[in-house]
Amino acid sequence: MQSSISNPGAQLRSRALALGFDAAGITRADEAWPAGDRLKAFVELGRHGDMAWMETTLERRSAPTAMWPGARSALVVAMNYGPDHNPLDTLAERQTGNISVYARGRDYHDLIKSRLKQLAGDVAEITGAEVKVFVDTAPLMEKPLAQKAGLGWQGKHTNLVSRELGSWFFLGTVLTSAELTPDAAEADHCGSCRACLDICPTAAFPAPYQLDARRCISYLTIEYAGPIPAEFRPAMGNRIYGCDDCLAACPWNKFASSASESALFARAELKGPGLDELAALDEPAFRDVFSGSPVKRSGRDRFVRNVCIAIGNSGEPRLVSSLLPLLQDAAPVVRGAAVWALARLDPAGFAEEKARRRPAEHDRTVIAEWDGTPE
Repeated sequence: MQSSISNPGAQLRSRALALGFDAAGITRADEAWPAGDRLKAFVELGRHGDMAWMETTLERRSAPTAMWPGARSALVVAMNYGPDHNPLDTLAERQTGNISVYARGRDYHDLIKSRLKQLAGDVAEITGAEVKVFVDTAPLMEKPLAQKAGLGWQGKHTNLVSRELGSWFFLGTVLTSAELTPDAAEADHCGSCRACLDICPTAAFPAPYQLDARRCISYLTIEYAGPIPAEFRPAMGNRIYGCDDCLAACPWNKFASSASESALFARAELKGPGLDELAALDEPAFRDVFSGSPVKRSGRDRFVRNVCIAIGNSGEPRLVSSLLPLLQDAAPVVRGAAVWALARLDPAGFAEEKARRRPAEHDRTVIAEWDGTPE
């Protein structure tokens, strides 16, 4: 049953703003979808790295209707998480860890999904149609949908950019079987700007609008479970969870305001946590410190691996004492990163520890670190 309301789209956008979203737009969900071909090319080139789920869900991601044939319209919303300071300032504080802005507050998945469910209820009530809710854990390409809905455009860093919100916002989508009048798509306003491409520490953009995740610090510190490739370790600096450089460099941020949703405010202890404290986290302590945070999804071992890399880049000899216990950590990925960091900070101490520990090591990746031949 379809609604008799003359302009349900306007009412739904109003409801979205009332729920605390900062922008909302509508687009068709059943039209031609060139984004699916771009994703296929991305996967075929291997640029998704170890994110096997992108390959296994490729067909479902190819178009909104591939996942739900009944989808006709998409109501796409944005929530601002803009920082109240320049997040790149903490990159100079080498004895602390730099956590990506989006992960310094409460887990946005929980917050947005709760609001989206309320909004979906409004869609069902106003239109009488079926609805489905999606945050970015579902196989739905939300950024191309958001551009079609007029919320912004995919910039040269492949993230969405808004003239009002800059590069700092989350997306959520309500798909519906209702036939809603679409908004106009947003045009690309990047022009000749290359700020996001040029600032990338690892040259992760083969060309404008293309990303090679295998070189991206966000991928390496969050998604990738193995030893960080040696060529990228120095460039990581003190980035221990994600990387904000390409987002922070976007000139459109100057028109954006900081987040107004209190749950997304940065927790004080996550603005610049001490590397020595983070290196001491065992599994229970890690879960306790990052309870309710997106960081918890990376797992303790991956996170402490990143901390070791940051210690190795710190240039601070006093942090050597934080590394020594990790040389016998149960996780090879942590032991290996600690070995690399020790070699950087204390070559003499490294030689002594190698003589003691190398003969008893059985993991090939850690042995390679002791021998200075990381893969």
